[in-house]
Amino acid sequence: MGITLKQLAVLSAVIEHDGFGAAAEELGVDQSSVSHSIAALEKVTGAPLVNRKGPLRPTELGQALLPHARTALAAARAIDSLISEHHLNKPEGIVKIAASPTAAHRMLPKLLNGWAEALPDVDVRVFEGDDDELEEWLSNGVVDCAIVIDPESTPPGGVELLTDRFQAVLRKDHPFSSQDQVGLVELLEDPLLVSSGGCEPQIRALHTASGVRYSPAQRVREISTLLSMVESNVGVAIMPSLAASMLPETLVMVNISPSLERRLVFTGPANRPWNPQVTRMLELTMASLNN
Repeated sequence: MGITLKQLAVLSAVIEHDGFGAAAEELGVDQSSVSHSIAALEKVTGAPLVNRKGPLRPTELGQALLPHARTALAAARAIDSLISEHHLNKPEGIVKIAASPTAAHRMLPKLLNGWAEALPDVDVRVFEGDDDELEEWLSNGVVDCAIVIDPESTPPGGVELLTDRFQAVLRKDHPFSSQDQVGLVELLEDPLLVSSGGCEPQIRALHTASGVRYSPAQRVREISTLLSMVESNVGVAIMPSLAASMLPETLVMVNISPSLERRLVFTGPANRPWNPQVTRMLELTMASLNN
């Protein structure tokens, strides 16, 4: 068909970064090169792949091609790693990893430092996403591995990194802030604030387990916004304990009854062979967990 990996990489970058200029910056090329690649790809496909009027967005065909393009690019990264290692006898290549904001904030820095020390020629690039985005990104090739939240089962080859408990986020001057534990029913005497970007299914499950109707007063996307609202006494929030390092000094976390935990699992994709460097990263991670 004449479609090249470069064209697929440009298409993916244009859609992911919402524009030709941003895609050019990401790919390290000039904008005219991006335009020419998209035009050449559209010539092969015989139809537009992106709408150029108004906010840039994929056409129906462009959206349909995108997951296949991402899968092909993920496979190409894995192939490049295998070939380079065969000739150079050392691990190298690009690996894309996804994680939720709480995992990225607390866990990833330590993991990244360990991987950089042991695999200096492997370029690990972080994609931060909502909990419900991570498995989709892993499946369709946006990333090569991910720290997924509460998978139905641990994927073959994956490893559970840890479990952490959900806790109430309160101002330090809140009446319950000095208690060891607060019941969910008591907590909800204040308005509940929720981040729609992650953990909402678990918070719903906590309400179901308590026999309490789930009715958040405010739903926001960004965790920073959520914490600012708690800090401003708009209400209270429920977050996993990994978020403790993200709290300003004016807020505290208190255990909730009934308790609820979530599982964080590091894994590659279930629907295609793993990038060989993901396997090495996993082995290093397991070794660090056992030490």
